[in-house]
Amino acid sequence: MELMKFKKRHPGKLLSEDFFNLDNFFDERMWKSGLMNADFWNGKTVEPALNIRETKDHFEIELAAPGFAKTDFTITIENGCLNIAAEKEVTEEDKSEDYTRREFNYSSFTRSLQLPESVREEDIEAKYNDGILNFRLNKKEIPQKKAAKVIEVG
Repeated sequence: MELMKFKKRHPGKLLSEDFFNLDNFFDERMWKSGLMNADFWNGKTVEPALNIRETKDHFEIELAAPGFAKTDFTITIENGCLNIAAEKEVTEEDKSEDYTRREFNYSSFTRSLQLPESVREEDIEAKYNDGILNFRLNKKEIPQKKAAKVIEVG
C-alpha cells in the first residue's frame, strides 16, 4: 500500500484537472498501482484455485480447471512433490471465397504441492469431472518417534 499526499480540490470543480493529465495518468494509475505488473498483462499463467480436506485416512484435493479434457493434464510426483500441469490449444479456421477467418486460444497452468510424508505416493488417484480435478491421497502409518533419552553426566 502506498501513501499519497492529499490534494485539496477547489469546491467549484467536480473533476480535478489532474484526472485529465494523461502524462500523469499512466504513471500514477497504471505503473504505481501495479496494474501493469499484474499477471493478466505480463503473460504469466494464473494458478487455479484448490480445496484440500484431510480425513483420518486420506487427503482430498479439488482443483478448479474448467475447459480442459482429461488428456490435457500431465501429473507427476517428483521428490515428494505433486506436480499438476495442463495445456490446451484450440485453433479454428473458416475459409470462404471472399475471406479466411482464423482464431486460436491457448491455455495452460502449473501447480505444485509438497506432499506430507504420511502420503502413500504409489496410491494416489486422480479423476476429472465437470471442470474439477479430484485427487485422493491415502495416508500411511508413520512410526512414532521415540522420546529423547536423557543421559546423565557422571
